[in-house]
Amino acid sequence: MTQIPTLEANAQAHVHLIGGEKGGVGKSLVSRLLAQYFIDHDIAFLGFDTDRSHGSLMRFYAGYASPVLVDRYEALDAIIESSIDQPGRRVLVDLAAQTHDPLAKWMDESGVLDLADVSGLAIHYWHVMDSGRDSVDLLKKLLDRFGHRLQYVLVRNQLRGDDFSQLEQSGEQARAQAFGAKVVNLKRLHDVVVQKIDAANSSFWAAKNTASAGGTAKLGLMERQRLKLWMNHAYGEIEAAGV
Repeated sequence: MTQIPTLEANAQAHVHLIGGEKGGVGKSLVSRLLAQYFIDHDIAFLGFDTDRSHGSLMRFYAGYASPVLVDRYEALDAIIESSIDQPGRRVLVDLAAQTHDPLAKWMDESGVLDLADVSGLAIHYWHVMDSGRDSVDLLKKLLDRFGHRLQYVLVRNQLRGDDFSQLEQSGEQARAQAFGAKVVNLKRLHDVVVQKIDAANSSFWAAKNTASAGGTAKLGLMERQRLKLWMNHAYGEIEAAGV
């Protein structure tokens, strides 16, 4: 297999776009998980939230995030400019559903990928998927559109099952990996744990350390244990993908 040359190894700045286009596949959960990973590993980052009504980063990590409108070029410009201005700081963008087309249009008309090539900027696209066919079709659309010019991370979110045979048999995972894509398997987090964390507007850290930190998620001892195990596994997957 021919390795596609990229700037990833020499990149000085990193933008992480958390997408997948389809609603309900766990994009915001992955954004929150990455935010907590950056915090726990003392990695400086700036978050941008594109969801107008249910911004997850703004809700759970408000001190690190700002809203951004995908239909305003000057707002999207701030994503690239902030990453180049402070290359040691990661930029994390939580993409709401149905934002692919305006984002691609902005990237085209602004020459974003050309600028990235000459600026040492790596643009990582985290394609969050469930096990359904829609996610495979959206991955094909993404790969058709951008080819090898993005650093892909395929997030196989097991929230609706762990059988990703449709993805594997489609050839799209292999095509993405030929472009250098990393594959992350995200285990399903117990529904009750997610609901309690969300109801309390709690960060993962506060929920995990409720007893000692006085958090508001009020997870039971075993629920905190399940959350810790889930985070440990997820962190291992993130580290293997590289951030």
